[in-house]
Amino acid sequence: MTGLYFHIPFCASRCIYCGFYSTTLTELQNRYVDALIREMEMRRHGDTISTIYLGGGTPSQLSEENLHRLFSAIYNKVENDVSFQVSPNAEVTMECNPDDITPQFAQTIAKLPINRVSMGVQTFDDVRLSFLRRRHKSAQITPAVEQLRQVGVNNISIDLIFGFPKQTLDEWDIDLQKAIELDVVHISAYSLMYEEGTPLFKLLQQHRVSEIDESKSLDMFNMLVDTLTANHYEHYEISNFARKGYRSRHNASYWQGIPYLGLGPSAHSYDGNSRQWNNSNLKKYMDAIENKTIPMERETLDEDTKYNDWITTALRTKEGLNLALLSDAHRNYLLQAAQPHINQGNLVLIDNHIALSRAGIFISDSIMSDLIKV
Repeated sequence: MTGLYFHIPFCASRCIYCGFYSTTLTELQNRYVDALIREMEMRRHGDTISTIYLGGGTPSQLSEENLHRLFSAIYNKVENDVSFQVSPNAEVTMECNPDDITPQFAQTIAKLPINRVSMGVQTFDDVRLSFLRRRHKSAQITPAVEQLRQVGVNNISIDLIFGFPKQTLDEWDIDLQKAIELDVVHISAYSLMYEEGTPLFKLLQQHRVSEIDESKSLDMFNMLVDTLTANHYEHYEISNFARKGYRSRHNASYWQGIPYLGLGPSAHSYDGNSRQWNNSNLKKYMDAIENKTIPMERETLDEDTKYNDWITTALRTKEGLNLALLSDAHRNYLLQAAQPHINQGNLVLIDNHIALSRAGIFISDSIMSDLIKV
């Protein structure tokens, strides 16, 4: 089984915190969908597709016509050489902005194989939405969820951000309570990141904003976990919470070493033995595809790199890393490196799995750094 990822780079405007490749050149989307279909033809294989994910960028910026063209190609409903076999119970996710979910767009989704929507809510505070340069308003969030449910899409995930400059615990609690009131089946929550190259990072360098201190960030994370678990969400990955049966199957590909194929500029792929990634430039990507070449780089993974990948992916999950997946040498290396963290209560070893404890989650980057082989 394989995951299939499409990077849809178009955005009507850019958010100040986003480090993903995107462009506001939405007039290129017809040509771009042509290129995606051609890349599918060039990278066809016979593996069964278990999950499909349209990420971005803002996939909900695609027109109804282009969405139909793309899914017709994926599901072999047009004359082309694509040979993907999609599982009948595949999870098919599309990222959407709340303001894009109009009654008409919801009907478009209902006509497609999309059965899961991931919505970029981020916060219910309009001042903070404006700070992030998000296009939607808080008042548009609930109607967007209701529109999706009316057309039969009930597998809805929302993204939240915490740790805004000067944000208080009470303000974060308001966001969490409003998220719970939506009664969606999946919530992802991330601390605001100041990624180099983003407008937000520039504001930080100019001392126009300041990061919240580590202790308050920890308090917000603990509030997140306590509040969502008390409301029947399973904390199954560092940043992800789901009602029973609604874990993100596609994202599990990344955490469990399942092969996935990424199409579009900046998209990454993994086949178990190598990683590949496409050029992060829309026009160069389209030019290359139109000349029947894939603008892709490849890295073959040695055994140490595969081990390091397990550390930085499987350890993010509730179940942790199954030691049986490792060679004797890597298992022994890991257990020796992990022992101080086990002694400190930041890692736990249960049933041949090593996993982060509740205390260890907040310092996961530091722990993983100690466990990887350099």
